[in-house]
Amino acid sequence: MRGPRWRRRASWCATIPTFQLAQLVYADLLATQVSPAHAFSDASSIGRLRSDPAMAELREESRRRLQALRERPPPGTVPSQFLALSTRSRYAIAVDASRSRLYLFENSDKGLQLAADYYVSVGKSGIGKAAEGDARTPLGVYYITSSLDPKSLKDFYGAGALPINYPNPYDVRRGRTGSGIWLHGTPPQQFARAPLASDGCVVMANPDLKQLLRKVQIGATPVVTASSLQWIPRAQAEKEAQSFTGAISAWKEARASGSEAQLKKFYLPEFQRANKKTTEGISALNEELEYARGRRAQFKDASYLHWREGDDTMIATFGEVFEGEKSGRTRRQYWLRQGSEWKLFHEEILG
Repeated sequence: MRGPRWRRRASWCATIPTFQLAQLVYADLLATQVSPAHAFSDASSIGRLRSDPAMAELREESRRRLQALRERPPPGTVPSQFLALSTRSRYAIAVDASRSRLYLFENSDKGLQLAADYYVSVGKSGIGKAAEGDARTPLGVYYITSSLDPKSLKDFYGAGALPINYPNPYDVRRGRTGSGIWLHGTPPQQFARAPLASDGCVVMANPDLKQLLRKVQIGATPVVTASSLQWIPRAQAEKEAQSFTGAISAWKEARASGSEAQLKKFYLPEFQRANKKTTEGISALNEELEYARGRRAQFKDASYLHWREGDDTMIATFGEVFEGEKSGRTRRQYWLRQGSEWKLFHEEILG
């Protein structure tokens, strides 16, 4: 007998006919209504369907969707990359490639709270982008750089696109190439794509992307893409953030001292500021000392994003206001741990 749940699922499939996985579920439901005698005669057809690569992709999509629903993030935890996030960043995004899942966090004075999560597709060759055209999704910590109007895009990108700043300075340091990595939607005739289906972008169903488009902030919403997210208690994240604060504070004091020798200890020889050449690393120190003129600055709105993949790196974004002034700079610094010390290898002045 067909119950209410069966009718709801049938209605769902009819409402979203391009949702291929739903059609597969619908077919399974219909199969339960077939008598055993007729089912036996269809065995060969079923065998052919099961060997179809497209069916294998649908089964993998189903497995990942169910896994993400059954294995929820532990209460009171955050991805290990989010040590501290300024309330100026109202939302944060983390992608777990192993689960084909994008997690959206809302940020407030109470900290990060999981607001929603969505199924996504990544590169057809998997993850760990290293070169242009390798069809892999990059792994790292990025920021949304713009929001592209769907009217300016091909239908292939669906409801819109959110480019990220791949390659970031750490990617460049490692010699990674390529560009044009976006979070984007699907063509109008397709609801979702297979788990491994893009040329390196993160792809969402259009209704999900539309929700994201209403929330992200250009330049302020971080995007973590990880092979598998590690969830840590908020107290642990706060402790690690406090530990790194010591490095930032020591850098600030060295700058205020006016001593180039002291300040130089915090910089790698190949340090770059924005698009300046590597050879200008030392002149950047003189520039920094001239800018500070021995004054101490108050730091505010700090965000610390931790990335461990081979190297131990930290992306620190903060505002600074010198004593006696009402406004100042916003900086984004890229730090690399060497032994027990943190060293600066790149900096961007955001405003």
